[in-house]
Amino acid sequence: MIYLLILLLIVICLIVLYLFLIKPNTGRKSRMKPFEEVFIAHRGLFNNKTNAPENSMPAFRKAVQSGYGIELDIQLTKDHQLVVFHDASLKRMCKVEKILTDCTYKELQQYTLAKSNENIPLFEDVLNIVDGKVPMVIEIKPEGDCIETARMLAKRMESYKGIYCMESFHPGVVGWYRKHQPEVLRGQLSTNFKKNKIVCTGLQHVVLSNLLLNFYAKPDFIAYNYKYADEFSYRLCRKLYDVENVAWTIRSQEQLEKAQEIFDVFIFDSFIPK
Repeated sequence: MIYLLILLLIVICLIVLYLFLIKPNTGRKSRMKPFEEVFIAHRGLFNNKTNAPENSMPAFRKAVQSGYGIELDIQLTKDHQLVVFHDASLKRMCKVEKILTDCTYKELQQYTLAKSNENIPLFEDVLNIVDGKVPMVIEIKPEGDCIETARMLAKRMESYKGIYCMESFHPGVVGWYRKHQPEVLRGQLSTNFKKNKIVCTGLQHVVLSNLLLNFYAKPDFIAYNYKYADEFSYRLCRKLYDVENVAWTIRSQEQLEKAQEIFDVFIFDSFIPK
């Protein structure tokens, strides 16, 4: 009998620990209202077969003109310039076998995006386009020195008057914002890393997919791949805790209507939401 009681106590302790680990920040959901009131254009309002490819100046102009919020990705160049680009490698978008963080900004200007004449933009130039007109969701990529990227972003945004939030797949980056910029809305990006074919170790897959570092990062919102909204930890997190739920990336009206049953904020591309 004593062994059963000990086992029961261990199980209860593990459950309590698990619930503690996945608990996000609460009480700031009302501050996400501006992001709920617009659809968020993923990497701008882009089409990679035109002169407005993803994360380009024309794509951001089109999003602003259409009244959509903007999601964009930032990284740090070798010479410490904040630029807007998604991939670690230039291969997919620029057809060059180079890693972005190994390049200076001047080097990057040699290459164009997809089938356009556009170059990889400076984050500063994108801010001049947005200029507080629409909300921004700024993703800090984990490539390179992502904590330095966070520091530089935080410094630049001190004087920005518009509405924005930050997000990252890297809990350490979200945790940095919790400690150093607690007033800024912060989000934990996640998915089922295995099904999404994101390269990571088995332990990283378990920890990141199941949001087990929420206790450290304390995100104000969870941005989850809408395809895997039924993942146990994420489902439990949104049912138990008052956290904002952001869907990425919606690519049809049908997907949008289905996601609206669960999520509060919607990041989209490849179609125009009704």
